[in-house]
Amino acid sequence: RLNITYTVMSKRKLRQMVEEGYVAGWDDPRMPTICGMRRRGVPAAAIRKMCKIVGVTKFDGTTDAAVLEHCIREELNETANRKIAILHPIKVVITNYPDDKLEYFEVSNNPGNPDAGTRKVAFTRELYIDADDFAEVPPPKFFRMKPGGEVRLMGAYIVKCNEVIKDENGKVVELRCTADLESGNGNPVDGRKVKGTIHWISAQNAKEVTLMLYDKLFTIENLSDIPEDKTYNDYLNPGSLVKVEKALVEKSLDDAENGEKFQFVRNGYYCKDSKYENTFNRIV
Repeated sequence: RLNITYTVMSKRKLRQMVEEGYVAGWDDPRMPTICGMRRRGVPAAAIRKMCKIVGVTKFDGTTDAAVLEHCIREELNETANRKIAILHPIKVVITNYPDDKLEYFEVSNNPGNPDAGTRKVAFTRELYIDADDFAEVPPPKFFRMKPGGEVRLMGAYIVKCNEVIKDENGKVVELRCTADLESGNGNPVDGRKVKGTIHWISAQNAKEVTLMLYDKLFTIENLSDIPEDKTYNDYLNPGSLVKVEKALVEKSLDDAENGEKFQFVRNGYYCKDSKYENTFNRIV
């Protein structure tokens, strides 16, 4: 049996988890079943590569889940096209950019594979960035967006945050910035250095989706180490699925096919879910 850490391979235990509702079926993307791994987006080539690395022994052993994750990343790094996704959007208004202007910046589909070509992403006055890329009171060496600071929008302009707008509860809902329109997507004309680069998406080019962030099924590494007075159900990971609704992705993902895999820049690898519309599953 090809045991892997943080999961079970026993069909009896897996069946119990399905029947008792701990998972959403045999094809739940957290399950170590062929249909579950396929729905999660794990490439077959990655599983074969892991088996080749692990080899065949005469003794029971357990392979670290990190080995499989490494094989998945290596495979998808070469084959998955890059797209932009914003998990927790904050609106950004570029105050010195015309309301009616629309321009396009060219970005690579896969920097490691020149044959994958490039695509054009829209730039407009209203954008969205991820809440994790902004700090009103930044910690030391924080090079992303902050009041009064400059940051590069990936593949596009350098912008400076001038004003932070909050709602009645004190939550940041909008950032007002100015762009260095003279420098374009090149280096600043005056030679100043801008260290941080963050991803972004135009409000006109954004599509709302649901992201399913899958993680390890159990909190204990080796399930054979469970004490006698406990069951494996006591070690189910409550964070094995985090559902992110109203995330934003590029509109071009309207055409994504079920099971198609992408790298969401700076977020991880995802695939289009085969069961639910407008849903993407995190692979790794």
